[in-house]
Amino acid sequence: MDRTDVLDRVKALSLLPDGMHVTTAMVATYFKVTVKTLESVVEDHREELRASGYHVLTGTQLALFKRASGIQSRSRSLALYPRRAVLNVAMLLRDSEVARQVRVYLLDMEYLARTQPVENTVPTDTATLNARIDQRITHILGKTVVPMFNALIETSSDHRRELIALRTGVQHIERRLRQHHSRLQRLEGPREDRPRAGIMAAMDAMNGREFEEHVASLLRRDGCTNVLVRGGGRDRGIDITALTSDGRALVVQCKRFAPHLNITSPEIQKFLGAKVLHTSDIALFVATCPFTRDARNIAAESGITVVHRGLLEEWSAGAPLTVLH
Repeated sequence: MDRTDVLDRVKALSLLPDGMHVTTAMVATYFKVTVKTLESVVEDHREELRASGYHVLTGTQLALFKRASGIQSRSRSLALYPRRAVLNVAMLLRDSEVARQVRVYLLDMEYLARTQPVENTVPTDTATLNARIDQRITHILGKTVVPMFNALIETSSDHRRELIALRTGVQHIERRLRQHHSRLQRLEGPREDRPRAGIMAAMDAMNGREFEEHVASLLRRDGCTNVLVRGGGRDRGIDITALTSDGRALVVQCKRFAPHLNITSPEIQKFLGAKVLHTSDIALFVATCPFTRDARNIAAESGITVVHRGLLEEWSAGAPLTVLH
């Protein structure tokens, strides 16, 4: 229930100006159901949703909330859902494809947490370290700082305006950090038009040898012949050799890293050295994670084709790899 970030990975969730809540109509729009359907779910599971933060504002509380958030409404009551309650709704809705996708993504994440091998590599890439810091800061801002400001605003009269202004600034920072983190993690998230979390979940659960065999099977599917998985400690930096359908020599390096890591320039340079020792027309570097900008630049200059996490997902789902044809 704490993995509310899943909501935005499946579909963008618009929030009220307070940056914390959504209304019944907004939740219904997100899940593509009618307001009546959502109200029926609330009626059947009201206590459970209340435990997740669902509440209804009336009277003075409603007036204060409208004033603070700038909402224009003549209604005498307003039902509010924090992100946790929206995630709770996703577990209760039966006839919503969006809710089903949220549940599937949660199951995939749980599967990964239980089966993914522990990586011993300590990330040194600056972007990776910054992403982790961004996540921690965003979590603290959303879970601690903003609620603290909300409580102060409710009880303070002398400094109410200043507190609201400060809260707005904190929420702006929180949104910017979320946007920054989303850009860094875009490759590992499912797309709304074609969510494939299951494909990558299965691949992330493989060991190194299984991943090499998976890449070899993709090469055979795309018409390659003489596909040989070399692997092991004597592979001299080349995991797979093959011939394309038109006879060109192919060498492949495979790296099964955790999604939050990156392939850095030293990895590409090492592969480049191995490529020099093997006469080849095409060199592929296939990885279950993104590549840093420096790594991509060196690869492009050296004639190495990088197959990053997003491209690997498409290739595994059936799309042909252009360089092989």
